[in-house]
Amino acid sequence: MTEITRQRCIYLAADFVTLNVGVLAFYVVRYFLFSGDATGVTLHTWLSLHSVLGGLLVFPAVILGISAISGYYNRSQLFYRSRLDEFINTLGVSFAGMLAVFFTAIVNDRMPGRILSYELMCALWACLFVPMYFTRLVITTITTRRLQRKGHGWRTLIAGVSPAAVKEAERLEKAEAHCGMTVIGFINPRQKHVDDGTLLNGLPVYGADHDFARLKSEIDAHAVIVMPHPSGMPSTLDLINRLYPLDLPLLIPPTLHQLITMRPRITTVKTEPLVDITNANISPRLANIKRLSDVIVASLGLIMLSPLLAAIAIAVKLDSKGPVVYRQERLGYHKKPFKILKFRTMYTDAEEHGPALSSEDDPRITRIGRTLRKYRLDELLQLWNVLVGEMSLVGPRPEREYYVRRIVKEVPAYSLIHQVRPGITSWGMVRYGYASSVEQMIERLRYDLLYLENISLGVDLKILYHTIHTVLSGKGL
Repeated sequence: MTEITRQRCIYLAADFVTLNVGVLAFYVVRYFLFSGDATGVTLHTWLSLHSVLGGLLVFPAVILGISAISGYYNRSQLFYRSRLDEFINTLGVSFAGMLAVFFTAIVNDRMPGRILSYELMCALWACLFVPMYFTRLVITTITTRRLQRKGHGWRTLIAGVSPAAVKEAERLEKAEAHCGMTVIGFINPRQKHVDDGTLLNGLPVYGADHDFARLKSEIDAHAVIVMPHPSGMPSTLDLINRLYPLDLPLLIPPTLHQLITMRPRITTVKTEPLVDITNANISPRLANIKRLSDVIVASLGLIMLSPLLAAIAIAVKLDSKGPVVYRQERLGYHKKPFKILKFRTMYTDAEEHGPALSSEDDPRITRIGRTLRKYRLDELLQLWNVLVGEMSLVGPRPEREYYVRRIVKEVPAYSLIHQVRPGITSWGMVRYGYASSVEQMIERLRYDLLYLENISLGVDLKILYHTIHTVLSGKGL
């Protein structure tokens, strides 16, 4: 179990226990406020009559779900959070939980005057908020103090062995009690092979030929700071692209600000600000709501469109030889490869001479394939990619590694695209459509970079609206 998973489990377990305590306390308070000994009903009888056991199972689960959607258990929130943010989050979550409990358990009760029982609502809110907040506060305080102790901070690798990298390590070491980061080693991007035991500033140096994924698990790295490569920006970007699949925060110093073409997300470090290039301009709460919306829409879409999907599958099979479903490897979130699903719209030997982008009059497209592409019906199978978490309904379109390498050479900022899940549709697709050349892909990229800066549910809805209009009007090509 990683430290991130362990920390998440600690918060989840603590919240579950304290919420059970809070719900039980509420039932007890309610007994003394509205029943008491005057009714002749004992507390034990009262609790058994009001299905307390069911409430102890259901209500904490609902509130934990609200907390999860709020982003409280997200990786970026587990170790570094302000006391004010924690207070506001707990206050809001407990208030939402209070409303959920009240309108499901109290409104349906036969107790007279239930709608006007504001005292009872306040009591429920307090019973949920107080134990949950103070338990969270204790865990957060203990975690913060542990990270601030020498050698217990956020285990960080520095990609680079230049004098600037050594100075960065020294600054972080001096400020460890404030920034909570512990440098555990360096990556030498200039040297393929580094002998075991090589040290820099007293810390181990790992060669560029290391399996970074295995290295991450062996040394339990939590973040990587990428310093400018001595050979220039292309080499720096190559290293960043190799590190993206690790699913770790990648931090760059202000000297690499030319990589960022939008407002950056800053990680607070007292020595100097570090820009996290693995997170788009989106809050954890919005990211969770976006993901929940994707799951709901994709599930309903697959169910409701199943007759249409079956009809398309039959049409593709009858139209030409070959499989119904076309699978192609694309690079997704944090550059993780995945198989994108489409209904096959080209003949099976379409790319026997290597990767090639399609055009409006492409002879490789089948007769039924041209209709599917015109109305973008070939993309419907990607609802499955959305459901399993490989894609989103709205996001930058995923590309093959072959084209990603070519685009990055021309536009270094393309590396930022992998901050979010790729989408079935995108701002670039709405404004520009399909691209038949790398130059057109780069032109479309401008809109996708703009999307990263303006992610919101409102923007997603507008993109979906225009996508539906494009589909209905048959302007997919």
